[in-house]
Amino acid sequence: MKISLYLLPLFHVFGTVASSQEDVVSASVGTRSTDTSSVTSETFSSSSTYRSEIVHLAGHTMKNDSVKPLPHTYVDATELPDNFSWANVNGTSYLTRMLNQHIPQYCGSCWAHGAISALQDRVKIARKAQASQAGEASGRVGGGPDVHLSIQYILNCASSVAGSCHGGSATGVYEFIKHHAKHGAIPYETCQPYLACSAESTEGFCPSAADKTQCNDINTCVTCNTFSGFPFQGKCKPILDFPNCTIAEYGTLPNDANAIKAEVYARGPVPAGVNAEAILEYDGGLLDEAFVKKNGFDNGVNHIVSIVGWKAVGKKQYWIVRNSWGTYWGDMGFFYVELGKNLLGMESEVSWATPAVCTERNFPCDEDGSNCSGDDNPMVMKYLDPAMDMASMQRRLDADRNQS
Repeated sequence: MKISLYLLPLFHVFGTVASSQEDVVSASVGTRSTDTSSVTSETFSSSSTYRSEIVHLAGHTMKNDSVKPLPHTYVDATELPDNFSWANVNGTSYLTRMLNQHIPQYCGSCWAHGAISALQDRVKIARKAQASQAGEASGRVGGGPDVHLSIQYILNCASSVAGSCHGGSATGVYEFIKHHAKHGAIPYETCQPYLACSAESTEGFCPSAADKTQCNDINTCVTCNTFSGFPFQGKCKPILDFPNCTIAEYGTLPNDANAIKAEVYARGPVPAGVNAEAILEYDGGLLDEAFVKKNGFDNGVNHIVSIVGWKAVGKKQYWIVRNSWGTYWGDMGFFYVELGKNLLGMESEVSWATPAVCTERNFPCDEDGSNCSGDDNPMVMKYLDPAMDMASMQRRLDADRNQS
């Protein structure tokens, strides 16, 4: 794979440990279970009947891999606005599309959805910040259509580090992409659409699709040229030079609302754990401390979502949280939890990742996936972490404060 030529630089869970996916399956068969043989109190509510989808595999050995200063070390929390959401920044949404992890059959892949949604949001934020040269050359605005990354590729290839349909971890996704993926990258979703299957899953059509969940070239990026029957005799074949993204840094955040707010404001949405028992029958309201105490929900997390901002209602502030259960659920797929008190564990298991490079101009291939070619001198853009331009961050804070 022509990684050095193909990838264009962008602009300048804690708890359960399982030795293998077999251990994960044996401890979490079905959608609900009281079997906690591989689930610790850190990730599973003692009073919960919701089967935890947060699992840290033995192959996930590096939860933090970063050197740049984190936003909470240079963003003054007192200067942050009372209301902020990446869903509406001066009338523009920087969020990528809503997802549903449970179709076409049930799959406990919240960890992958939370991690990848947050990462591709950050790609969108960066591409909007500075239109790509490749996009401008082709008449596209702001770098072109949103980048959507392949969650199915993670399910196919990251079962020993990140997870499966029976659970996993957000930081495991980031470690896998940076350190274990065959090409050090994750393909775009058009390479490998979501099937809601992993190798061990017996749900729905997964057993008959076992060949689609093995980790190989064709299950990384694939296309099929025509119908397989007579007289067409079409075939599916792997694409070896495919659009993709890589990761620069990743890590975890302390259990601190101000640190999380600084991270979200400075760099984008973050994956976060939550006690899903409290949101199974959620009707779109505000989940505050009184609600949590009244219903006896603890802060043991068992599900991964992503925090995209916060809002003030009266004297309280609430996290704005995106779930991966579809837009039929909650408030068009979102829910709101009072922040600053670690309610439902929302502040206890938060992670992040920054993109390194993402494809802006591909190696064009024929319709059947053959004859791929490309420019040996592609146009490039450099990603700029906010830590490297604190003056711009301060100007942004000042502007937001003046608007509030």
